[in-house]
Amino acid sequence: MKKKLLLLLLIQFSSGYGQVIQKDTADTRWDMFTYDLGNMFKGVGYSYARPFHWEGKQWAQFGAVVGGTGLIYLSDDNTSRFIRNNRESVPKWIRDYGTFYGSPENNYIATSGVYLAGLITKNKKLRRTGVLLISSATSAGLLQQVLKSFVGRARPVANLGKDTFDPFNSSRNFHSFPSGHSLLAFTNAYAIAKQFKNPWVKAGIYTVGAIPGISRVWDGQHWLSDMIFAFAISVATVESIDHYLDRKYDEKYNDQQKKVSWNLNFGPRQMGVTINF
Repeated sequence: MKKKLLLLLLIQFSSGYGQVIQKDTADTRWDMFTYDLGNMFKGVGYSYARPFHWEGKQWAQFGAVVGGTGLIYLSDDNTSRFIRNNRESVPKWIRDYGTFYGSPENNYIATSGVYLAGLITKNKKLRRTGVLLISSATSAGLLQQVLKSFVGRARPVANLGKDTFDPFNSSRNFHSFPSGHSLLAFTNAYAIAKQFKNPWVKAGIYTVGAIPGISRVWDGQHWLSDMIFAFAISVATVESIDHYLDRKYDEKYNDQQKKVSWNLNFGPRQMGVTINF
């Protein structure tokens, strides 16, 4: 039933692009596929190489992310307890959606469905979107797997506290940081939101994309700082690969100058993430 629902959502998302099949070009679908596949791999490599080209502004942003995550980390015990205590007040279907959609298997069903719709209809814009989704999820997903093992942070359900770390422990109870569900779901949301200029539409997509991450905090699988850092990886990865794809595809859904910025905000009894677009 859940996979049927996911397929329906994919069809609805793709319908705006694939209602009319674009005129055949000299390129066959195989040519398009091999070109796109190459850009997926190159996009992943490009995203990993970006830190070697960072300048002062980028390093300052990275420092802000690390510092902000550290501040959230200090209150992880309290925030985790508060969020988990309010779990039952959240409708079960929302919690189930968060767990279901954020899993790697379902994530790749979704992203592959978007790309295949573009390939079948020969829709350049939808193909590019699919390439962005798949390459971003792959890049960010591999990075979070390495970080989880390297950091070895205990999950809240392990009842060992926020300060327990055991690097390279094979037990999933020590694979808390960062949150994989948060990362994959928000990567998709951030990439899809690029299709739209309306800030309210973007905000709605971001909100839906954040639910899987929040659901994992509800379930005691991750700390709040795990989720926030995952969001930061998502934004950085999508922006990096999207910049690379600008040079590879004529069709651009974001011709306007990129003016996306985001910050972690802290104050007395408040914390949050502000995204400007």
